Amino acid sequence: MPDTIDLLLLPGFSAMGFISAIEPLRVANRFRGALYRWRVLSLDGGAIEASNGMSVNADQALEEGDAGRLLLVIAGFEPLRHFGPALQQALRKRDHAGVVLGGIDTGAMVLAEAGLLDGHRATLHWEALEVFRERYPRLQATQELFEIDRRRITCAGGTASIDLMLDLIAQAHGSALAVQVSEQFVLGRIRPRQDHQRMEIAARYGIGNRKLVQVIGEMERHLETPLGTLELAARALITRRQLERLFRLHLDETPSGFYLGLRLDKARLLLAQTQMSITQISLACGFELPSYFTRCYKRRFGHCPRVGRQGGLTSVATSKLVEVR
Repeated sequence: MPDTIDLLLLPGFSAMGFISAIEPLRVANRFRGALYRWRVLSLDGGAIEASNGMSVNADQALEEGDAGRLLLVIAGFEPLRHFGPALQQALRKRDHAGVVLGGIDTGAMVLAEAGLLDGHRATLHWEALEVFRERYPRLQATQELFEIDRRRITCAGGTASIDLMLDLIAQAHGSALAVQVSEQFVLGRIRPRQDHQRMEIAARYGIGNRKLVQVIGEMERHLETPLGTLELAARALITRRQLERLFRLHLDETPSGFYLGLRLDKARLLLAQTQMSITQISLACGFELPSYFTRCYKRRFGHCPRVGRQGGLTSVATSKLVEVR
């Protein structure tokens, strides 16, 4: 019998993550016969609109019919907008029945909100990672492409869904089939789960200086408790003057100005994706005084934090993620 996989699409879901999850299964069936079948589920059985405006018809509602072996929740920019007691109960019912539960893109947030990720490793799209950690501080969130931890499967979404499915295909039917499937997508290689979601710092900023890359990495790891310029220089084993020269030469920016931008970008995401207060967000981004945070935010984005919150995530992220989500 084919292995049945259910895909629960939430309104505003990531079309890339959805298609990338289905296509490896289709190609596996092409080479080996009916190995897999999949069903598209929605909360009410009706069509679901993706973040790109594409509409997908559901095969059935979440609570209709029998359950498959695996249920993947696929979400997008606002994963908890449609979360409620009925969805929580339906997911827990499947868990009690022994169904493997997973999340693609920000689907992990839905599982976490339902209390179904306790004691498990989980990953999700890198842009939502800080929000996830703030909202669920006791959960173990990673930056892997995907995580398979007992009866929980989570994935960063986008093209990482292909890597997840190739891994599952290899586990069930051998690596030779996984390679055969990957070649149909003209992939240079099958990425392991430990691969980075984001481009390396050097590629992201177009820099090749090893010391500068090291310092930016330190900045990204210390957004809540910012390090001073002297401390950053000491960790890179250079002087403060050398550090300032590197930033001017390669980024046309001061170390403190660049660092401030990273912290404010994080604040912008927290405003759009969470219900944290402005005071809480300012502290989470390394600002001791909310008034100072507000001034810096307005100077960078042209409006105060409250206006940024009213704009929502779509206005924040569309220009950055339209190509992958």
